[in-house]
Amino acid sequence: MNDTPFVYGDDPDLPGWKRWELRDPTRFNAFLGPILVRLEGGKALVRMVPGREHSNLRDSTHGGALLGFMDVALFAAARSFGTLDAGGAVTLDLSAQFIGTSTIGQPIIAEVELLRETGRMLFMRGLVKQDTNVLASFSGTVRKSSPKAS
Repeated sequence: MNDTPFVYGDDPDLPGWKRWELRDPTRFNAFLGPILVRLEGGKALVRMVPGREHSNLRDSTHGGALLGFMDVALFAAARSFGTLDAGGAVTLDLSAQFIGTSTIGQPIIAEVELLRETGRMLFMRGLVKQDTNVLASFSGTVRKSSPKAS
């Protein structure tokens, strides 16, 4: 049995993307569906496809779903950068500015960059886009887990 909480590997339908998905469908992150990641030009691209369950009454992606996606994007990006293993870390802060609306059923992508890494902290920022339409900007700080005692 595999103890890791995530399935992480090449996506069979989108070459060049890694699929990052929770094994346990009852956890919050599973609500977002499969998350895809890849590195491009020093940034991590984190992709999801919002469905009706992520929509607001205007048929755009709900701000709460976008905030959840931004939070998960920090961790997916950190894993892609090689600075974090799955699980154990926590979000210390997440600041977001909503800029535009989206179309449900079309992919959205968070472009995330690592601004600085210290021994225990990751400082990141990003933009959430759908095609060239900017939906939101965000920044966040992730605290890495403590090293395990031997």
